[in-house]
Amino acid sequence: MPMTDPHFRIAIVGAGTPRGKDLRELLEERGFSGSQIRLFDEDISVGTITRSGDEAAIIAAVDEASFTGANVACFTGPAEMARRHADEALRACARVLDLSEDPGLDDATAWIPALDAIVGCPAAAKRGAMRSPSAAAIVSASLAAALDRFRPMRLAITFLRPVSECGQQGIDELERQTTRLLSFQPVSGGIFDSQVAFNLMDAYGPASAQPLDAVRRAILRDCQAALGGKIAAPALWLLQAPVFFSYAFTVYAELGEAADKSEIEAALRSAGFDLGAGADPRPTNLSVAGQPRAALGEIVPDGARDGVFWLWGAADNARLVAANAVSIIESLA
Repeated sequence: MPMTDPHFRIAIVGAGTPRGKDLRELLEERGFSGSQIRLFDEDISVGTITRSGDEAAIIAAVDEASFTGANVACFTGPAEMARRHADEALRACARVLDLSEDPGLDDATAWIPALDAIVGCPAAAKRGAMRSPSAAAIVSASLAAALDRFRPMRLAITFLRPVSECGQQGIDELERQTTRLLSFQPVSGGIFDSQVAFNLMDAYGPASAQPLDAVRRAILRDCQAALGGKIAAPALWLLQAPVFFSYAFTVYAELGEAADKSEIEAALRSAGFDLGAGADPRPTNLSVAGQPRAALGEIVPDGARDGVFWLWGAADNARLVAANAVSIIESLA
């Protein structure tokens, strides 16, 4: 196991980002020591003193020498950072694991180890660059894999996207807009080219850096890749929500085979979801903060149509991706 191998080295590039911090914390929880984890970045985080294991650690500037001796290089920052440095990691014979805030490496293979028993491990992941998909893709693929045994006729998921999926820029933009609107000042421009604060939308303005529909297609592409063509991907819709962190989502499931709630619950738990009991509060984007698994509330029958169920859930968008990445690292080691 990697946690007992002192020679196993992991380089985290983008260590100052939320996903970088979550990845480091989860690796340490799984038994990796501070001496096995090296921290790098290329922005204002460089030089920051932080903690790695029981020791103080400094986030260093990333360059080609950063990957010498590393077994796995994890990219947790903006997509451009992964594109700039992935080849350097490969030349150093490190395995590349992409956790970018949006899809960074076109040839990286999406991998969700928790689903290996259902859809198998993607063969390409053992050879080339790997990707820990976005939280929305992990939730989508996991739901499809869990419910496949009931032969679903329709499975559709609507996600409420947090601004932190656009990185620190998205967080700063929502904060700026909220402050201006509360001061009765207009908002304009920004990375969304739209008013995000106090608003819901299914599209950004025409001058936005990345159309929301392109994000939806990227989530669907990662979901399909993780399912390996063995299970149909759900229908997906994406709304931008005025929240900083964590996805919330609603699920419509029309099952082709009769199943009671207990059978559905067992299938969902086997795919990695936390399920609350009927008396438990429903999950929210706040309640899942810091949790490494997606949470679902009580399964609700439609009432008007047999075999139709509704689910409500939430997932920490940074923590879930990092937890999946740790599973990938453990599988490789």
